[in-house]
Amino acid sequence: MSSIHSANTKPEIALRRALWKRGLRFRIHYGNERIDIAFPRTKFGIFVDGCFWHMCPMHCTLPKSNVEYWHPKLHRNVERDIEKDKRLAASGWTVIHVWEHELENPGKVAIKIVRMLASTSHSSGLKEKSKVNCENRIVVPK
Repeated sequence: MSSIHSANTKPEIALRRALWKRGLRFRIHYGNERIDIAFPRTKFGIFVDGCFWHMCPMHCTLPKSNVEYWHPKLHRNVERDIEKDKRLAASGWTVIHVWEHELENPGKVAIKIVRMLASTSHSSGLKEKSKVNCENRIVVPK
C-alpha cells in the first residue's frame, strides 16, 4: 500500500491540466481540509475521488478477502468525505466531487467546472444545480 498516493493522482493531474489549459488558476491541496483543487477567491473546491477508495456506486466492489478490514475502512472514507463537505459548506465553500471514471474525458469535466465557476463568481451558490447531483457529484453525460 506504500505506492498508493492521496495527492497528485493521475485523474487529479489530468483534471488540473484540463483546467489550466482553459486559463483557470487554482491552488492544490488547499487549507486544513486539503482540497484537491481550490479556487479560494470564489470559495469553490473540487475533490477528485477514486472509485475504489470512495465507493463509487458504479465501480466499487468490496474485496472478498479481509472483509473485516476493508468494509469499515471504505465506509469511513465516505463518512469522512461527508463530514469534510459539511465543514467546508459551513465556511461558505461550494464543494463538488468528481469520480475517477468521469475523467476519461477531462476536457468535458473542465468545461462543466468552468461554467460552474462562472456562475459562482456572481453569487455564493451554484446556479447550474442541474449539473451536480444530490451528493455534490458532478454529472458528466457520455
